[in-house]
Amino acid sequence: MSTDRKVRVAIVGLGFGAEFIPIYQAHPNAEMVAVCRRDKAELNATADKFGIPKRYTSYDELLRDPQIDAVHINSPIPDHGPQSIAALKAGKHVACTVPMATEKEQIAEIVKLQRSTGKVYMMMETVVYAREYLFAKDLYDRGVLGRIQFLRGSHQQDMDGWPNYWPGLPPMWYATHCVSPCLGILSMTDKPAMAESVVCHGSGRIREDLVGKYGSPFAVESATFKILGHDVVAEVTRSLFDTARQYRESFDVTAKNVSFEWQQLEGEDPVLHMRGLPEHQIPRRVKVPDFAGRLPEPIRKFTGAIHDATHLSFVQGGGHGGSHPHLAHHFLMAVLGSQPAFPDAPTSANWTLVGICAHESAMKGGERVEIPVY
Repeated sequence: MSTDRKVRVAIVGLGFGAEFIPIYQAHPNAEMVAVCRRDKAELNATADKFGIPKRYTSYDELLRDPQIDAVHINSPIPDHGPQSIAALKAGKHVACTVPMATEKEQIAEIVKLQRSTGKVYMMMETVVYAREYLFAKDLYDRGVLGRIQFLRGSHQQDMDGWPNYWPGLPPMWYATHCVSPCLGILSMTDKPAMAESVVCHGSGRIREDLVGKYGSPFAVESATFKILGHDVVAEVTRSLFDTARQYRESFDVTAKNVSFEWQQLEGEDPVLHMRGLPEHQIPRRVKVPDFAGRLPEPIRKFTGAIHDATHLSFVQGGGHGGSHPHLAHHFLMAVLGSQPAFPDAPTSANWTLVGICAHESAMKGGERVEIPVY
């Protein structure tokens, strides 16, 4: 659907969130009208740099502004749930960075509010718009991979030195980067794949000064989850502290004809394994296309452009696979009614709840935990 309508966007949180400002400013269907940050000096520095007139240190005040249609939340993880709830109650569309929330009750409230208000809620999960995922999804949708037999996601990261709410965070509370591709690849536009139950085990132990804040002792949490209506099981692994590993977000698809493996080290290319060939010919590395052609021309350049490459999200995250303009565009199109949000509120809830329920399972010694499906 082609339209000249514009969505008036405010960005909340200007660390990682500032990366989206030039994308919205360049998008033909967005008007970047306001920014919000608690620190007034840093707020003004960012707003001056990008020429944004409206500036708020108070989130509540921002929500009272009738000239704002949508908020894009990039605040600390503990704020995601309360801020999304407040925005929906204020009649705003919501884009929120991951995870959706850290409490089951907040997640249920967001889904309920989204349905009752009719406003768009979209969790801004980078992995399902990263070029590697888009490549694997395209292969699957075109039938190249064949029947999927098993899925694996891994997100390993050293969070020492990150802001104060991170130390000791249970690994699976921040699991959507490895959960989402496993469920996303099996999803159809009108039928998202949902996890139904999970078993998780904790392994190792982080240092004692990290354990106290959340009561989570594990260095690594590894889970398997069943997918509703499918005979496929997915395995996901998370680590945040006291593990030696270069940053890795990875996603592997074991399929009947062709299997896909995300690159294991920075600078490598993904691998395709081709069934039926001589053993030494089965694996081959592949160059993944950029997929910028799916975007409006003015924002295509942002699949390869990072405003602040020194931010920890990009020092470790490799630029999130060119996902940012795809996320912004998809959210805007959902607000304008040309396509559904992906992930929408129920899907975002399920992706997030896999991790919350996985940690619950680990703390119970590996008991199976049912995952709510909304």
